[in-house]
Order: sequence, then C-alpha cells, then structure tokens
Amino acid sequence: MPGTLYIVATPIGNLEDITLRAIRILKEADLIACEDTRHTKKLLVNYGIVTPTTSYFEHNKLTKGDWILGQLQEGKNIALVSDAGTPGISDPGFNLVRSAVEKGIAVVPIPGPSAVAAALSAAGLPTDRFLFLGFLSQKEGKKRRMLESVREEPTTLIFYESPFRVRKTLALLREVLGDRPAALAHELTKIHEGFIRGGLEELHNASDKLIEKGEWIILVQGRK
Repeated sequence: MPGTLYIVATPIGNLEDITLRAIRILKEADLIACEDTRHTKKLLVNYGIVTPTTSYFEHNKLTKGDWILGQLQEGKNIALVSDAGTPGISDPGFNLVRSAVEKGIAVVPIPGPSAVAAALSAAGLPTDRFLFLGFLSQKEGKKRRMLESVREEPTTLIFYESPFRVRKTLALLREVLGDRPAALAHELTKIHEGFIRGGLEELHNASDKLIEKGEWIILVQGRK
C-alpha cells in the first residue's frame, strides 16, 4: 500500500501558532519534505521532533519530486511543509500534490496558519470574496497588464511583494486601479507585526519608511 502525503501548515512567524495535530503528524511521519531544511529545523527542535528531513523547493522540484513520489509509493508517510504557512500557496507544493493525486496517493491537509487569511482577517477590507494573485511579476510591462486585467474586479485583491519593490508597486497600483482603500501587512505574528491602512496614495506616501525586510502583503479593495 502506498503511503500518505500530509500537507502540514506551519507557523508564519510565532512558533506557538501550530496545531496539536500538526505536531503529531510531524512526529509520526517517516519523512518531512521542507522548503528549507535549516529553517524548518528551528521549528522541529522547538517541539522535540526528530523526524528526518529532505529539501523540496523550486529549483529541485522535478528531480526531488519524483524521488518523494517513489518513497510514497513504497509505503512511506511524508509530511510536506513550507518555510511558513500552508504549503502549495505560492510555492512548488502544488506540483507534488498534483502528481500524488494523479498516482492515486492519498493527500491529507493538516490546516493551520496562512498569511493570506491572517492579513485579510485584520485588514478592514471586505472579506466575503477575495482574489489572491501571489507575487507580482518583476517585469513592469507584465505587471501592468496583470493589474489592468483585474481593474474591474469587485473582490478584494491580495498580492505578495518584495520589500525592495513595494513602493514602486504601490505607485503602479494607484495609477492603474485608482486611489482605493487598501492595507499593507508585514511581519505577521512576529514582534514587529504591523498594518498600514488607508488609500493607495496614502500608503504610497508612507512607503518610504517601510522596513526592507521580509515580505509585504498588499490588500486592495475591489471596484465598487
């Protein structure tokens, strides 16, 4: 019998934000596939978890993915984790999950933290519908075209952005979407957690004081 692939959500910052079930699965699994084994080791040490780990990330997802599938087919139970939050959201976990499903391997979600859900819950913007668009392209033309394609969307728009590009991106958002209500979220669940709320123009004006560390989450109200 093949094993089970567990999709385990882990803390996005505060190590206390992990479920009892997630801890149990990480302890009982035969192997933990990590986006960065060094990063995950901090979590494992904190909870006394000694399960072996292996790396699985964007640049080895094809070769390592095939190897992980082979281990699953041999009956091993494997837990997939990302550096933070729920695997498969803007990371290569999706590829492994799809391949496992195609091969008839059981895939079981172990729910928990998600940066998108955490940011949306406290942003003060409509939450009944939202569109998550992940990381924006670094190419200005492609980024502009994508924003133009969602300009008429009535749902709250959510993006990830690098701290080194967030100011420029806010300017482009203001230009393409207009001055709508928006919010910036940073370092969620950590000591320096912060939200900046206001119109896109106001956020852009305040962005020169932003910390150039970690990832920013940009939330923009949909078109009325």
